[in-house]
Amino acid sequence: MNTSRVFARKNIKLENRRTKQERSVKNVKNKILIIDDDLDLCILLKKNLKTDGHQVTICHDGEAGLTEAITNSYQLIVLDIMLPKKSGFDVLSDIRKVSHVPVLMLTAKDSEVDKVSGLRMGADDYLTKPFGSNEFLARVASLLRRYTVFNANDVQVEPTLDVGNLYIDPSTREVRLNDVRIDLTAKEFDLLYFLCSNKGKVFTKKQIYRSVWEDDYAFDDNNIMVHIRRLRKKIEPNPEAPIYILTVWGVGYKFSGDEV
Repeated sequence: MNTSRVFARKNIKLENRRTKQERSVKNVKNKILIIDDDLDLCILLKKNLKTDGHQVTICHDGEAGLTEAITNSYQLIVLDIMLPKKSGFDVLSDIRKVSHVPVLMLTAKDSEVDKVSGLRMGADDYLTKPFGSNEFLARVASLLRRYTVFNANDVQVEPTLDVGNLYIDPSTREVRLNDVRIDLTAKEFDLLYFLCSNKGKVFTKKQIYRSVWEDDYAFDDNNIMVHIRRLRKKIEPNPEAPIYILTVWGVGYKFSGDEV
């Protein structure tokens, strides 16, 4: 692809400066799966990820990638949309039937429809090609942070939350509503836990993005709105009249502090 060659020539140099969140996952050996048919891009991404200490596996078509994703355990999957044999959307759909592993989607199209579709199907974040190495590594670090560093033995266990009929256990990442298990993606869980642990407090979209996505520059209103809509469909008795995740018009969102 021409875009990947531009990426290779101009954007792939790994800079020495790291953000705080990138340093937090550096030297932590995470297993990352890349599913992309662009051979040059995969080689370059793998090189950068290995420099940061991660273990990387690469698959070049959707069928092989899906088999690898559901057969072995990974902390992150980097998934292209346009793949031979099986599309990235189909791969994502099948992964979400059996796993909540964080998924970073890549797309060569700057299409709002593609991005929204990926988020609705369970992607945790997305990047549009061509992109720079710093942006890629920052997104990877942000997604990995909550699933690796926060599980270290020296990190204090976050408390279980019990609000009304909703039960949230961060140690097992389990959510139950009226004693029925609710399946959430990794980012949906992080968003729900953040709001619920700060129940009654109003947060702007930018504050939510900084706290949950841990990323300033990639602030995206639509990303948050899609995740909010998906959460409401899963936990609200009536998503059109929510009782848990409330919209504060002109400001942002809050989790209801009322017992319901």
